[in-house]
Amino acid sequence: MIRKIEGIVTREQNYSETSKIIDILTDEGVISIIAKGARSMKSDLRSVSSKLVYGDFNIYYKKDKLSTLISVDVKNNFKSIKKDIHKITYASFLLDLSSQVIKQSDETGVYNFLIQSLLKIDEGYDPMVITNILELKYLYLLGVMPNLDSCSKCGAKVGIETLSNDAGGYVCSSCITDEKIVSEKTIKLIRMFYYVDISKISNLDVSDKTKIEINDFLDEYYDRYTGLYLRSKTFLKNLNKL
Repeated sequence: MIRKIEGIVTREQNYSETSKIIDILTDEGVISIIAKGARSMKSDLRSVSSKLVYGDFNIYYKKDKLSTLISVDVKNNFKSIKKDIHKITYASFLLDLSSQVIKQSDETGVYNFLIQSLLKIDEGYDPMVITNILELKYLYLLGVMPNLDSCSKCGAKVGIETLSNDAGGYVCSSCITDEKIVSEKTIKLIRMFYYVDISKISNLDVSDKTKIEINDFLDEYYDRYTGLYLRSKTFLKNLNKL
């Protein structure tokens, strides 16, 4: 049976001397299919079976077996991202993260969030900011969203002073002890990041200080509460130190 599946290639692995097995993230989850002969220079499948190819995948579908790729109607191969080492590093991390989140949360929203984020990065929006926005939305899907509505210790909605990984979100001036202080802009923007519609973003004016404070908080929060440890994240952190 021939099926058309919309998705994006998140992983490719050599199989035999000429073929590849690719993972495609869809709104129904991650599926693996074989692209026969895709490693050959002359194959029509070579360019359309690589990571970050987003489109409609036409396959010979085999239930409970490995389906076979026939062709791909490409919607976007994110050329702008692939030309920039920072963008491609962020994109690779988002592919890995999204694959893990959809497995753990079984949420159909993961696919749309990922595509929207990659499109914005490809359009030239700051990859760190877009990544942090997506990370916040994924924390909700994973069931470990930080408290960004009130003080995590006492529930107060006023006098919010900082963000705390130990407390799990906002901390007010009455409850603060030895927590690291972040800027007022960071406190406001991280909440806005969660509620923003990624597809409707048209302007991102975020200072370097605010970006770093939000990113550092989310890095530590993910390490502490999600149990997700991705090599692509380690590579991304090392790249940002350069």
